[in-house]
Amino acid sequence: MGRGKNEGGETPVVVAGTAVASPYDHRPEGVGTAAPGTGTTRGGGEKQATRCRDPIFALLLYANVGAIVAVAAAYGSDAFSEAVDDASGGYNYNGYLYSTFILGAVAIVLTAVTLPIMMAIPAALIKCSLLMMLVLSGVSAVFMFVSGSVIGAIFGLIFFLITICYTYCVWSRIPFASVNLLTACTAIRKNAGVVFVSFVFVCIAFGWTLLWAVASAGVSNQIITSQEVEIDGVKYTQSTANYGYLFLLLLSYFFTHQVIQNTTHVTVAGTVGAWWFAPEDASSCCSAGMVGSFIRAVTTSFGSICFGSLLVALVQATKALVNSARNGDNQILVCIADCILSCIESLLEYFNKWAFVYVGLYGYSYIEAGKNVITLFKNRGWEAIIADDLVGNVFFILSLCIGGLCAAMGYGIGKNDPEGWFENSPTGGSDEAVVAGLGFLAGLVLSAILYSSIASAVNTVIVCFAEGPAEFEANHPELSRKMRETWLQFYPDCGA
Repeated sequence: MGRGKNEGGETPVVVAGTAVASPYDHRPEGVGTAAPGTGTTRGGGEKQATRCRDPIFALLLYANVGAIVAVAAAYGSDAFSEAVDDASGGYNYNGYLYSTFILGAVAIVLTAVTLPIMMAIPAALIKCSLLMMLVLSGVSAVFMFVSGSVIGAIFGLIFFLITICYTYCVWSRIPFASVNLLTACTAIRKNAGVVFVSFVFVCIAFGWTLLWAVASAGVSNQIITSQEVEIDGVKYTQSTANYGYLFLLLLSYFFTHQVIQNTTHVTVAGTVGAWWFAPEDASSCCSAGMVGSFIRAVTTSFGSICFGSLLVALVQATKALVNSARNGDNQILVCIADCILSCIESLLEYFNKWAFVYVGLYGYSYIEAGKNVITLFKNRGWEAIIADDLVGNVFFILSLCIGGLCAAMGYGIGKNDPEGWFENSPTGGSDEAVVAGLGFLAGLVLSAILYSSIASAVNTVIVCFAEGPAEFEANHPELSRKMRETWLQFYPDCGA
């Protein structure tokens, strides 16, 4: 690296012969730095003062959880106990419990093994995942033809052709995706504690689901009424629900789950940012960078997380109500509404993915983070780069493989019945399929937890390279060289 004076008398950092600006050149609010060679505002982020952002939305989350706890305590215990007694019927579920623990441990080990593999051959994995997606789409189209579903076959063929075009268009960009994946995996490996945090949040999400189920079971008798109706001489029991209360229940569930998911994302973003800009603070399992990022995510930035999460939860709850009306009249209107809500949900989740990176990196409020993300990628001309989400295909295929291996092992456990685990099981002797299904689910879910952390790290890497190429060159020169070579090769106008 070298240094030279610019017209303003400041000392820019020079990386591989190109002057780049540092995001930690903290200027007064509203004053940006110029993107190299463009003369336009760079839109870089600045570290924010330590204070609670968007606190009103954090209070809404606390009130939401408190309300569900109160409802569960007041109405849920008796209803839930009756439901459990009716469901158990005196059967022995110990075999399923033991199998799930064993297969879950296997899934965690297999997922951990894939991390060094992804670091060793990221490009090969991305190519294989693209080809696998192509094969799967082709097989589904053939299956539809063979099964006699003409409409399904036509849509399958169209999807297969689209997949071919997509593969052809993005094949040349695999080096770009692979170096981002390599950098993200390196950051996660150096700060493995974020994976543990992810598993903790999954346990919290599971506990929240159980608590919400207890509350829902207790309140269902209050919001659902039944009456007998007679149609053509036949009596039916017709149930109607108070959709206002049902909407609040659904909103409560989705709101908390979104907060849990996004808190993990913000924690990973802050940890990767610390590794990027100050690696001495983020190069161990429970590093100061990781712990500090987690503390900020659950304190000063928690309101911002709740703000963005509430927006998505509102759409998800509305969508769930719309889907519940599919068996009624006006099916076309319901389908149109569902499509519109799905698009809005996808856009909000996509926006949140990048906004929460800024929340984790700099401690912005939700609105400020969104403005910075839009400004950054608009001025740097990287809209197309964001769309190149090739890494997600790798995670999907690897999760399927791990799920398949755990399913095969589960089938073997169910077939051999070690120590009489499955005596008096509810399946009556055909436990292989059930345990195989549990194994597939355990492999799929547990591997997705680790891969979601890496996916968050990939998003953060993209933003950090826009924000701090100089720091990347200084702290991680080998990775920086690979990153610059691939980005400048395929995106020569990106201004990096």
